[in-house]
Amino acid sequence: MITANARATFSPEGPFKLTTIERRDLQPHDVLIEIKYAGICHSDIHTARGEWGPVQYPLVPGHEIAGIVTQVGSEVTKYAVGDRVGVGCMVDSCGECSNCDKGEEQYCLNGMTGTYGAIDRYGQYTQGGYSTHIVVTEDFVVRIPDGIELDVAAPLLCAGITTYSPLRHWGAAPGKKVAVVGLGGLGHMAVKLAHAMGAEVTVLSQSLKKKEDGLRLGADQYYATSDPETFKKLAGSFDLIVNTVSAKIDISAYLSLLALDGTMVNVGAPADPLSVNVFSLIGHRRSFAGSMIGGIRETQEMLDFCAEHHIAPEIEVISAKQIDEAWERVLASDVRYRFVIDISTMENE
Repeated sequence: MITANARATFSPEGPFKLTTIERRDLQPHDVLIEIKYAGICHSDIHTARGEWGPVQYPLVPGHEIAGIVTQVGSEVTKYAVGDRVGVGCMVDSCGECSNCDKGEEQYCLNGMTGTYGAIDRYGQYTQGGYSTHIVVTEDFVVRIPDGIELDVAAPLLCAGITTYSPLRHWGAAPGKKVAVVGLGGLGHMAVKLAHAMGAEVTVLSQSLKKKEDGLRLGADQYYATSDPETFKKLAGSFDLIVNTVSAKIDISAYLSLLALDGTMVNVGAPADPLSVNVFSLIGHRRSFAGSMIGGIRETQEMLDFCAEHHIAPEIEVISAKQIDEAWERVLASDVRYRFVIDISTMENE
């Protein structure tokens, strides 16, 4: 087994502690990655605090991973030692079902294997990117283009693909009007990507405090949802709404902003159920949908798109000992717009 240093949480509200974890010996198609940077996603907090279901502790979160290949299995063909690579929210799937055959491994009918908090095909409990090394089968590793630095690449492996996938699927393009709900880690990427795809982009945020940022990132318009006039003024306006917030909102109110045949897509995942008034849907043949990351092929497409269009997340690099503070700041929406852990600081107490 390969030993890695990591930061783990040992209880729902517990602080992070320095620990060691074991990574499996390389199988023929595995690669060993020395992790350089790991992004902090709101999903890490939901999972670690048991808001999405039972958790086995200790837990090492982190599914926005960027690093360097340091060793490859005997039958690896896609990567070589020294390659710049990334790992996102999943590290395996059955590879045989109809969804996997379509390159939609995230929707594996037999259940994809999450990067942390899951049981892999070897019966081991997966641990994530708040660590120095990870072993992953080559089919679930993506190549980071030379034009993207590793620190900004990390958040693209979740925040980037989580917003890119629905924008592509529902056709964000010139002539389309796209609204982004929330300007956080996911939202700011949705704005950048939708703008690069040629859509007209509007940010819908609780207040106008981030308006200057939103316009700088590529939004054409910015409205405060705390103002009731916003919903009156924008009624029936959008072809696509991407909801990035992980909290309960009035879904029916936002559905009223859709044009005929418009779709509202949830990518944020609040712990509590969301309710929908069916009359908000049937009046204008609207749709309420969900989307979860993207397949490996689409994730590579997203990275290449970001390199081509010079798109990178806005990040704040922190040391490993600042994880607890960063989590509290995420919960307080006090980050612009993604925390990234410098894994070289992992051993520093």
